[in-house]
Amino acid sequence: MDIKQLTYFLTVAEHESFTKAATELRIAQPAITKSIQNLESELGLRLFIREKRSVRLTMEGSVLKKHALEIRQKMKQAEKELEEIKEGIRGTVQIGVPSMVGSYYFPDKLSLFKNQYPDMEIDFFEAGTTDIETAILEGNLEMGTVMIDEVSHKLDIHPFLQEPLMMVVAPSHPLSSRSSVRLEILAEEPLILFKEGYYQRKIIDRAGELAGKSPHIAFETNQISMAKSLAARKFGVTVFLKMVIRPDEDLVAIPFDPPIVLTLGIAHKKNLPLSTANEIFLKFLEKEARR
Repeated sequence: MDIKQLTYFLTVAEHESFTKAATELRIAQPAITKSIQNLESELGLRLFIREKRSVRLTMEGSVLKKHALEIRQKMKQAEKELEEIKEGIRGTVQIGVPSMVGSYYFPDKLSLFKNQYPDMEIDFFEAGTTDIETAILEGNLEMGTVMIDEVSHKLDIHPFLQEPLMMVVAPSHPLSSRSSVRLEILAEEPLILFKEGYYQRKIIDRAGELAGKSPHIAFETNQISMAKSLAARKFGVTVFLKMVIRPDEDLVAIPFDPPIVLTLGIAHKKNLPLSTANEIFLKFLEKEARR
């Protein structure tokens, strides 16, 4: 049973005539007759009662008609939705986003995007930039946020954000009054860090190399609120993008000397076209970055 057979079947059923069905479909009547005979043979059921001037459905034919109408409606709906995806009216944006950028940069952008494309869905894959890059290269993710200075040559990168990295401490911490700190000082402090797979860990490794010692990781969590709370209670220090720390919080953000400014971009595999929804979102983000 295929779509063509069901179309022929429904047209004959609606007109109660092979001749009229052939006229509407603009095909030869013998072709319709043969198709219905093949369908009846395949099902092992009689679908029409043939009379001299017309045909009518058998009970079995009525059952098939009910389901055939549902299938036809589903097909029309599928064609409509696919056309809307093609035109960029609906679809699903799938993007990998690290937690800091996902929590503090993207919410406003997503609100603007949804205002422009209300029928678009957003599917976030939250992970560190290192894991996001791996997922893209392995074909498990179409696009995502990465650090552009350390990325595979197999990826196309579209920068959208520059943000300084800061050392974050409690107001009563001895370093809180500093105007800046050297990166290697992180190796002297108990650290509250995201788990492996986040770019933050590469920064800590670099601090350890500069200091000539292994940094002390006091606590690992991917929850920003937990890391903030522990830092505020002097459990340790952490490293955040500047946007994560607001001036009115119980934390102090200290810039590094020399400054560490991260450039983030949306990455995807070279020479592979993006889905319509992802292409639209990428163009939107690039436009926002130029504002």
